[in-house]
Amino acid sequence: MQRRGFALLIHFLEMATALGDLFLNKMQSVGNFSLFAYKFIITFIRYPINRKQLIQHMYVVGIDSFYIIFVTGAFAGLALALQSYIGFSRVHAEHFTGVAATLGVVRELGPVLTGILVSAKTGSSFAAELGTMKITEQVDALKTLCIDPFNFLIVPRILASIIMLPFMTIFAMFFGVFSSYLLCIYGFGINEQAYVQIVEEHLKLSDISGGLIKSIVFGFLLSLVGTYMGYKTEGGARGVGIATTQAVVIGAILILISNYILASFLYNTGIS
Repeated sequence: MQRRGFALLIHFLEMATALGDLFLNKMQSVGNFSLFAYKFIITFIRYPINRKQLIQHMYVVGIDSFYIIFVTGAFAGLALALQSYIGFSRVHAEHFTGVAATLGVVRELGPVLTGILVSAKTGSSFAAELGTMKITEQVDALKTLCIDPFNFLIVPRILASIIMLPFMTIFAMFFGVFSSYLLCIYGFGINEQAYVQIVEEHLKLSDISGGLIKSIVFGFLLSLVGTYMGYKTEGGARGVGIATTQAVVIGAILILISNYILASFLYNTGIS
């Protein structure tokens, strides 16, 4: 009996030790990530921006992702309009379908889906590119040429994401609202004049500005995660794969978490 109790105690202590090690490792990762963000801010303030790199990455983040935003925004608006119509038809309030779909796209689906998709496409690309440069010692080569790799590689990518994501979000909003409009008018037979009137009465400029504020934060987060994962890559080709996967997963999780925090903050402060 004593041996069994002693064995259980040892097992409990081993589990506690493992949990403690896991907690410390996660806290260390959070600390390193915070220092990475701080270094970006300091480098951005102190050193001039590499305009060529900035424009190049703005093209990658924006123009190369346009077709994804078009398809996503359009079909997100269609799906939201359909589900809103189904819900409102049960209480005989179909005329509210347009404003519900419009607000849903502008306030939530537009910025969130844009952030997640750009994170999957561009954030993973940042992680893969920087990870490959890290394991092939191209980052060290920049240092030998007296080029600050952080200013040359990291800052332009993050700034490009912060600048371009609001524009991509605007397009996603437009395509989503327009597709929901077409479905409501020509698919469900809702009166066009009543549709437009209700949307104009309830859609405010603060709804759009709130979505754009979110997109700026999402652009910062997804690019920060992607560049951090790539810049810290270790372990050869396998490490690049792990960094790319983590960039997508962590970026999406942070976007969803920050979306709720921002939505609550903007609502409580009256901004949106």
